[in-house]
Order: sequence, then C-alpha cells, then structure tokens
Amino acid sequence: MSKEVFDRGLAIRKDVLGKEFVEKSFESADDFNMPMQHLTTEYCWGYVWGRDGLPRKTRSMLNLAMLSALNRNHELRMHLKGALKNGVTKAEIREIFLQVAIYCGVPAGVDSFRTAREVFAQLDQEAAAR
Repeated sequence: MSKEVFDRGLAIRKDVLGKEFVEKSFESADDFNMPMQHLTTEYCWGYVWGRDGLPRKTRSMLNLAMLSALNRNHELRMHLKGALKNGVTKAEIREIFLQVAIYCGVPAGVDSFRTAREVFAQLDQEAAAR
C-alpha cells in the first residue's frame, strides 16, 4: 500500500464524508473488515478521487447516479451528504434522480428520492439543533 496515496485518500475522504464519520469507520473496524477500510481509502479516495480529471462536484454527481442505479441506499445516504458538501444543489440532485428513474427504472428513482428526502430532513434537524 502506498502511504502517499493512502494519506491523500484519507484527507479527501474526511473532507467529503466528514472527519467523525471516517474516524468512526476506522475505530469500529476489526481484523475482518479493516482491509476493506484500507482498500477503500487508498484506491477509491486516494487514487480515483485524488485524480485531477474531474472536480469533486462532478464525481459526487456520478456517485449519486451510480449508487441510485445499483440501489445502494446505505451508500447513497452517505454520498448525498458529501455531494451537498461538494456543491451539488438539491435541484441538481432532483435532476439526477429523474434521469435515474428514466434510464434505470422508476423504482430506483422513487427509492432515491425517498432516501434524499430522509437525508435532507435529518440535515435540517441537525442544523436547527445547533
């Protein structure tokens, strides 16, 4: 494993998903799944997200579409928060999910809209509590 790529990935991952979330992921990892934390951090976040070819906003938009198409709502929740942090607007998220509904099926679109509404409500509650 490349320490440089891993460290870059860790910094990007914390910036997009939040320091607390990432640290909790590592703290709760055990011998069984720690290799997955390292793989994800180095290759996903360090090697791919760390490339200059696309801005983070575009990468977030692509992730929302792909996770919706794959019906990976747990990951979608996390990446919705990251997408907002990367400058993707709720209006853009709506358009992404409409596109998903047409090309991947209405149930995928419906689930994505439902998940987004739940995430938006959670973020609104957190903001109101501050």
